[in-house]
Amino acid sequence: MDGHVATDSSGQGNPRQAPNVSKRKDHQRGSGDASENQSRERSENLSEGSRRSRRHSIDIPSEMSRHEEEEELKYGAKHVIKLFAPVSLCMVVVVATIRTVHFYSVKDVYLVYTPFHEESPETSTKVWNAAANSLILMCVIVVMTILLILLYKYRCYKTIHGWLIVSSLMLLSVFSYLYLEEVLRAYDIPMDYPTLLFGLWNFGVMGMICIHWQGPLKLQQAYLIFIAALMALVFIKYLPEWTTWAVLAVISVWDLIAVLMPKGPLRILVETAQERNEQIFPALIYSSTYMYTSLAAGDETTARNSNTSGDEHGFSQDWVDNHESRAAHRRVDPQDSQNRSRTMGHISENIPCQEEEERGVKLGLGDFIFYSVLVGKASSYGDWNTTLACFVAILIGLCLTLLLLAIFQKALPALPISITFGLIFYFVTKEIVSPFSDSLSNEQVFV
Repeated sequence: MDGHVATDSSGQGNPRQAPNVSKRKDHQRGSGDASENQSRERSENLSEGSRRSRRHSIDIPSEMSRHEEEEELKYGAKHVIKLFAPVSLCMVVVVATIRTVHFYSVKDVYLVYTPFHEESPETSTKVWNAAANSLILMCVIVVMTILLILLYKYRCYKTIHGWLIVSSLMLLSVFSYLYLEEVLRAYDIPMDYPTLLFGLWNFGVMGMICIHWQGPLKLQQAYLIFIAALMALVFIKYLPEWTTWAVLAVISVWDLIAVLMPKGPLRILVETAQERNEQIFPALIYSSTYMYTSLAAGDETTARNSNTSGDEHGFSQDWVDNHESRAAHRRVDPQDSQNRSRTMGHISENIPCQEEEERGVKLGLGDFIFYSVLVGKASSYGDWNTTLACFVAILIGLCLTLLLLAIFQKALPALPISITFGLIFYFVTKEIVSPFSDSLSNEQVFV
């Protein structure tokens, strides 16, 4: 009862105190509303700031990803340029030699692996002779490739190096002497034998050092291009007419099988080299960066430490690691992206300038050889339309191969697309385009 009266007396029993009490309540209620408004404003400001920070933190990795994509696109363009230049140079050397040196266009001697010489005037006989010669030569290539894979699998590195050294020595000595002799005879340039032998000795020794040991990168690349052009001239010289085209078609199919099949020899070679973290032998691969190997012994750790950079389908191991870290960075929490971007900025300052040079693109020396065989054989008939058509077709096929390499990120055969385009362009230009253009010129019709 006292409590109930006390509660009622606060509002009615003492009328003088009622206004003061109501004012205090109103003041307290107003101050409470103001504090609530301030707290709401603070929370809204905090939420807006957090949203801005998140938006800013989200923008940072997106900008970085765009920058990385532009960098990778630029690097891919450099790949195309780095391959177009040496391939074009090799084909130009072969075409220039075929057009000026008559020796490589004369068919008087043939290889041992081509017993059928296509001397019959009948087309059917020439067809089966070309097919038989190409299959025999293909069997030889398959056996030699399998032998190379077995030697590499069982770590017979010294045997492989000896094999490659003897082959390179033959090309840089005997075949180079024949080539230089015919070039001097074609251009009617006199030279005595002591000077010729002295120049060939220095040329051969320098080539062996640059290819199988160490030397300037440009010089190594020049020697590899010269060896590829020399081998292409040998094939053009010593292969029968129809057999050359049959070999180009068969070798493209074999390249497709050897690289893409699960048990393909070239695929086994690439995978074994990646598992051992070793470089493929520099005498077999054209590389846009330094690629040297040492004579490996039984110690696997020594072989791993001797290699400065790994290889994965033409990309260096440092680039692959950085690419994976950048891809993982795109998936991190956006709240930590600002701090990570600062740390990555400091890390990027410590990266040496030679990182761009460590990235490299590699192409088999056999691809150079058969590209040049196709263009050189087309130029041997004296039609510049077919020669230019084959030249452009090979470059288009190479560009498409590099595009597929960037998409699938694994080793791909470089011959099938380019050789297929080259054969199609050659026969279409020879049978359709050239007769059509000749008839237009004879009728004096200008389009």
